[in-house]
Amino acid sequence: MSAFPLPRRITYALAFVSGLFYWLGFAGMDVWPCAFIAFVPLWIAVQGQTPKVALLAGLISGTTMNVFGFSWLLTMLKTFSGFPTVACMFFVLVVCTYQGGRLAFMGWLYARATQRGWPARLVFILAFAASEQVFPLLFPWYFGASLHDVPTMAQASDLGGPILLGVMMVVVNLAIAEPIVAHMSERKIDRRFMVAGAAVLALALVYGLVMTRIVLARAAASPEFTVGTVQANMGLFEKRSSFDEGLNRHLALTNKLKADGVDLVVWSETSVMRAERSTTYKTSVRDAVGRRLGVPSIIGSVLIEPVSGPRQYVLYNSALATNANGEVTSRYDKEYLLAFGEYLPFGDTFPILYEWSPNSGKFSSGTVMDPLLIEDSAGKTHKVTTLICYEDILPGFTNDAVRASNGEAELLVNMTNDAWFGDSAEPWEHLALAQLRAIEHRRYLVRSTNSGVSAIVDPVGRVMSHTKTFTQETLREKIHWMRASTVYEALGNAPWWLAAVGAGFMAFRRRRNGAGGDAVASRRGAGGEPAGTEKGDKRGISR
Repeated sequence: MSAFPLPRRITYALAFVSGLFYWLGFAGMDVWPCAFIAFVPLWIAVQGQTPKVALLAGLISGTTMNVFGFSWLLTMLKTFSGFPTVACMFFVLVVCTYQGGRLAFMGWLYARATQRGWPARLVFILAFAASEQVFPLLFPWYFGASLHDVPTMAQASDLGGPILLGVMMVVVNLAIAEPIVAHMSERKIDRRFMVAGAAVLALALVYGLVMTRIVLARAAASPEFTVGTVQANMGLFEKRSSFDEGLNRHLALTNKLKADGVDLVVWSETSVMRAERSTTYKTSVRDAVGRRLGVPSIIGSVLIEPVSGPRQYVLYNSALATNANGEVTSRYDKEYLLAFGEYLPFGDTFPILYEWSPNSGKFSSGTVMDPLLIEDSAGKTHKVTTLICYEDILPGFTNDAVRASNGEAELLVNMTNDAWFGDSAEPWEHLALAQLRAIEHRRYLVRSTNSGVSAIVDPVGRVMSHTKTFTQETLREKIHWMRASTVYEALGNAPWWLAAVGAGFMAFRRRRNGAGGDAVASRRGAGGEPAGTEKGDKRGISR
């Protein structure tokens, strides 16, 4: 007799274990083999379950992963909100539960579709892709980032982004789980699917080895230059109160890089903290900063623009490019703002929220994705796609930004300030999530952060060098200007939107003449009859 569906207490316990494995395999903990078994307990747990039970199982799994993996949220809220610790703990639980809703959504889609006769494995894979594509998150992450420490296996992200890597790992998870599910269902093991899982893993490895050689050969044949990053390690509020100290640190570290020989220097987000007027910033930045650099640079700035109305002004979190003479050649204003740190949700509608959370910023979003322009010593101009703060963990946004350059961007730059989150796993998680952008677009990625982790990543996703956290450091590497065209850059997330549509269709449309494929098989005994059905037993399959 089939063991499915399992009792709820066992179902929810397995979901909890699944969340733990997910967290252990994810960036920050980096026990990456756990990612290949993270969905095994959840897959077993949801076999034959109703949509409600599958939703709750997914919620338990997702919330567990978030509570452990995003524990740094407590530090951020305590720093910026001004709320008591107890209130911050409550808000962290709310946020983690909401973000755990991604796996709850996946579980619900799965159970709905299998009830309507669609093949269980196909539905689970599509539901996973749909959940990663359409479920909105305050702090985005992707399961595929678990492979950041094994870049050979991550090369397929240039075909389908991080969701493709996640789908690949889910297939392997289901193949590993097959003997367990077959035994519990009292049916034969589907060896064909186990072979398919092994084939997916083998193809990923072969593709990774081949593409790594091809891409590195292309890089070696591209124009070389030396880039340097500055990590000044200014305190969060020290940046605002000690402008001169921050500028002096950045200039001193830049002079060190110049002495070692660099062609481009990258500072961190809001490294020039004093607000400059949007109408005169080119002159004031040139005189106060640019002429003291003496090397092409990308610096972070805060620009202020007067507006009519009760707000009186708006702030922009901006990146500015300067040439060797200190002239500002181009500007990019951050588009994706960080909730609580740079703005309060509904803060403009309810201004009292800013009184309750006095440390939250009041920035406005930029509207143009144009790349920054960098002039080299030969007078040639290079386009640089620049991403500020967590924009570099958004694959779709980064894709749009690169395409905005008409494919002419030759470098990816990220400038950020992760000091908000303290000396936690967050800076390492941020870097891990960002590494895949280099693979997806086959360009070098240069990350300069205020307090770490700054890093330089090559176009196959390997970290060439990185800093520690909360130290004053510089990085210097010889890299290459590169242009590339990838499948992911061309298609973006269109395939995953189609997967989401497919999952939604299956969740609401009964399959014609469909017995549910392996969905029903998982609830059948060895003889092929529904589990628990014997002569004279009319219970059939549990709904």
